This record gives sequence, C-alpha cells and structure tokens, in this order.
Amino acid sequence: MSSQDEERMEVAEDQNIEDAVIAGASDDDEDQEDDAMENNEDDKDQVYLPGRKLNNDEELVCDESAYVMLHQAHTGAPCLSFDIIQDPLGEDRETFPLTAFLVAGTQAARTHVNSVIVMKMSNLHRTSKERDEDEESDSDEEYADDEDEKPQMNCALIKHAGCVNRIRATTFNNTHYVASWSEMGRVHIYNISDQLAAVDDEHACKTYEKNKVGDDVKPDFTFSGHQKEGFALDWCTTTRGMLATGDCRRDIHIWKPNDKGAWTVDQRPLVGHTDSVEDIQWSPNEPNVLASCSVDKSIRIWDVRAPPSKACMLTAENSHESDVNVISWNRNEPLLASGGDDGVLNIWDLRHFQSKSVVATFKHHTNHITTVEWHPKESTILASGGDDDQIAMWDLSVERDDDTERNDPQLKDLPPQLLFIHQGQNEIKELHWHPQLKGVILSTAHSGFNVFRTISV
Repeated sequence: MSSQDEERMEVAEDQNIEDAVIAGASDDDEDQEDDAMENNEDDKDQVYLPGRKLNNDEELVCDESAYVMLHQAHTGAPCLSFDIIQDPLGEDRETFPLTAFLVAGTQAARTHVNSVIVMKMSNLHRTSKERDEDEESDSDEEYADDEDEKPQMNCALIKHAGCVNRIRATTFNNTHYVASWSEMGRVHIYNISDQLAAVDDEHACKTYEKNKVGDDVKPDFTFSGHQKEGFALDWCTTTRGMLATGDCRRDIHIWKPNDKGAWTVDQRPLVGHTDSVEDIQWSPNEPNVLASCSVDKSIRIWDVRAPPSKACMLTAENSHESDVNVISWNRNEPLLASGGDDGVLNIWDLRHFQSKSVVATFKHHTNHITTVEWHPKESTILASGGDDDQIAMWDLSVERDDDTERNDPQLKDLPPQLLFIHQGQNEIKELHWHPQLKGVILSTAHSGFNVFRTISV
C-alpha cells in the first residue's frame, strides 16, 4: 500500500495536538501514476498476496477502488490499544463526512510521558473516486472541492503513570468512563466527560491544551491488587459498570460498582488458568458470564456468581498450539472466535464447547494474531489482524466458487471465506468495528491508526 494513496491526520512527536496535519496525493503523483499506466498498458495487473516477495522493480500500491473510505492518523507515541466511544449522533451512519470518538493509550519510551488520549475524528470523507462515465466536465470543479475537504482530529490528553497496556471504554450512569491497564501493575478508571466536551469544541480543546488540564487529572478509582501487570480488560455490557481484569500471573479479578460512586473488587481471583491471562470478553447476552484465554493454551468460560474456586464452567484445553492471544464473542450467535501465536483463527460453537467443537479453522495469517472482532450486527462477518501486517475480513457464509478458482488460479489456495486483505500498517495490535458507522473499521499499529471502509462490507 502506498502512503500517497491515503489521507493522514498527524500530531507532533511532543503530542502537541492543537492542529491536525494532513497529507494526500499530489497532482504530480497522480500524473506519474497515469504515465506509468500508459507505459505499461500491456502489463497485466497482479493481485498481491501476503507472503509473496516483491521484486526490486515492484512496488505495492493501494487500489483505492477497493475502498469506500481510507484515512490514516498518527499520534506522537504509538497507541497500541484503543476503544470506540459511543456517541449520540445516531446508528448505522453512512452519510459522509463521518465523525468518530475514541480513546487510546500511549506506549512511549521511558524518557517520555504517557497519556490517555481522548480523540474526535471528524470530516472523514469518502476517498473512493467513483464517478459516472457520462458525468459532465463542469462537475470537475465540484469534485475538486471535495478533494480539498480534510479530516480533522481534536485530542485531549490525560497524564498516565506508565505505558498503557490496554484501554476500554463504557457508559455507566450517563457518564463515560475508561479503564486502563498500566505497565506499573495498576488498573485505573477515569471519568472522561470533561475530555469529551473539550474535543467536541475547537476553542475548548485549545484551552484544555494551553492550560495543561490533563496533567492534573486523577483517576476516579485505582486497583493495585494484581500481583503483576496485565493486558486482559473488559467492561460488561449487560451489567453496566461491572469490569473484569486479568494479569500476567494468571489471576482474574471481578469489579462491581458500589453505592459510594466507586468500585468493589473481589480480592479472590478466579481459579483456573495456570499462566498469563491474555484477553477477557464478557458475554454480550448473558449477565455474569465471561470468557478468557491464556498463555496456557486454554479458553475458559466463567460464571462469576459462583465462588472464585468454582466459577469456571467450561474449558477448552490446548485450543491452540501455542499462546491464545485474543478472543471475541459473537453478539448474535453462540460463537466465539480465538486467535493465537500459531497464526490460527478458530471459530467455536459454545453449545458444544466442552467437546472442542470448532466450527471453522483458518490458517491464513503468517504470524501471531493480535486482534480479532466480530462485526457488531452481521453474525457471519469478522476481522482479524496481527504481526504479519495485515487485517483479514471474513464471511463464514461464503462457500467455495469453483469458477473463481479456474479464472484466477493464484487465488485457489485462499479460503473462500476470506473477503478482503487490508495492509499498510506495521505490527497491527488492535482493530474495532465502529458500532455506529456502517462497515467502518478502526485499527492501530506501531505505524499509527487507519480508519477505513471497504467495498466488501
């Protein structure tokens, strides 16, 4: 993927987020591309498949026609975990320009300050260049105006002790909260209402930054009871305010909101895992039920109403050949997706979980899978990403088409359920479908954020 084919939103290395700096393709770049196409009009376009080595005279270029929207954003330090904040702007939005609110946590070098960053990305416009062939030339001026529209990013920072291993957002009692896992071994909860108000107003955002408001923000609650740092973290969506946190020792603790405006954390960890807990997911439909995965290669289902020593209901031992990094619970069907260091994506039927009933297994990724998530409304669609620098979009309802194999032999070894491969980011860490923007995925990596919608979903 060529960077000149993307719009960029950037903030400076010192995290001065007063302005968003955008770079796009220049007219000269487009002219050169046109010349190249003319000079090589006899050459047949090739589909690039991950793992194929490029020749010295080959360059990987993004096919913009495959995207409805594609933007790129950069923060000063890499944000390797983020979450999407629900907003009041409506559901199933697809009218451009689009707006998204999110929260991320930085993993800066030891000599730099880390932050929780509340962001508003706005003016996210369509980037595909679709026009009717019979469109009159006098519309070119209007089209040029569209190209001048630039995406904007407002940010409000909260000073954070240590790198942010993982961050998750929720709405509870009409208040927006985020929980952050710190490398210092503590989990913090912040009320981000003031930060959301700041990023939603240009003047307020500049005032927030100028007065360094974020330097003095303290968490509403902090838990220091974990024996080691961790990464597993999830808010319950059926019982608002309830939280689960898992650490690198093996322990999972359950948090419940109390009537004092704080949280009560059960000091007794759930008993079951024998190694680091890598991810936690609450059931989207059943209160008090959650799933977890671990370096011990197992996936476990828990009922937190039971005593911690008896809470584990179901276990799939050796669910992967190595560490199980991530899991995702389907919101509409009794399915669970898991991804591991072995590069395998497994789909589990929870009705037959104990018998290790795997609905599907995909060995497409060539390195560790670091993120997986089901589409919020389409029960057969999910996306996965990892250290092989690709995001794969899947549709389990698709069956193999023999005609496609005959017409394009190089695709014969790809799973038929593979809808789309997105590239251009280095060491992808997390992706999330935006629950309110139709078909939009946001992803973060060492190289920054991508915000995109493909023609496939």
